Amino acid sequence: MSTAIGIGASRRGPLDPRLLRRGRATLGYLIAGVAVGSATAVLTIVQAWALSSALGEIFETHALGVLDGVVPVLVAVFAGKAVLAWLNQWLAQRASAAVKSRLRRDVLAARLADPVRPEPSTASLVTLLTQGLDALDGYYSKYLPQLVLAVTVPLIIGIAILTADFTSAFIVAATLPLIPIFMALVGWTTQARTRKRWRVQTRLAGHFADLVAGLPTLQVFGRARAQAEGLRRSESAHRRETLGTLRVSFLSALILELLASLSVAIVAVAIGFRVVFHEVDLTTAFFVLILAPEVYLPVRQVGVHYHDAADGMAAAESAFAIIEGAEN
Repeated sequence: MSTAIGIGASRRGPLDPRLLRRGRATLGYLIAGVAVGSATAVLTIVQAWALSSALGEIFETHALGVLDGVVPVLVAVFAGKAVLAWLNQWLAQRASAAVKSRLRRDVLAARLADPVRPEPSTASLVTLLTQGLDALDGYYSKYLPQLVLAVTVPLIIGIAILTADFTSAFIVAATLPLIPIFMALVGWTTQARTRKRWRVQTRLAGHFADLVAGLPTLQVFGRARAQAEGLRRSESAHRRETLGTLRVSFLSALILELLASLSVAIVAVAIGFRVVFHEVDLTTAFFVLILAPEVYLPVRQVGVHYHDAADGMAAAESAFAIIEGAEN
């Protein structure tokens, strides 16, 4: 019976350096992503400034005339964000296609260099080159863009909050690291479950391929129907692992949402009391309150999109195991 492709147990962090070495598109995308993320953060600050200034003036003057100048600014900001989001996705799709093509060529070359090698099996190899590496689309289209935004956006927006109100910036700086800590804890659990599910999936593919190849022999000896039970067990194991991975995904999203919401609530309560005691003006308070969720959002979304990338990274580790095995 075929066995699953081995998956390396080493943790290489959120970005596997082997993807940088084997895919120049990844490095180019990261550089472009930093620029796009920085521009997105600047537009978010402009949006917060326009809204806070307008709201502050409305509360002071009780007139809506200021909206005539704010609405065009907001329209321009939203249009700019839409263009940047489209550009980010376009760059991500190009990088994903280039890296997947390179990995497939390298895996096939490694396999052809040692065609008599028993592992990986043909079924496991087909699963890896098709469904497995296609899962890298989630890594490049969701996880990696969000990873870049989680670095650039909180830094730039945090500096903007610091220039407006030091106390709020201190609260943000104290609570923001809690999200990556919990995200890492959940990520290790997700990584282990995803690797286990990938092994079960490749074992199921190997089992089915072996049944198809040996079906004539099984028919001759009257053992074809007896193999149906084994196939059902493999399918049931795959279903259990998939549902287990989904449970971890939903639980981690709940934890990250709760932590980010509590952090924003702390900032809101603190600045609310300071507005009551006339320590902060309304314009500054609105500016901080609008920007505070934007600081936590990119970091929180990294944990959410990590699950979209987990399958692709598990398959990439299997591909690197084959390639590096042929090189050694």
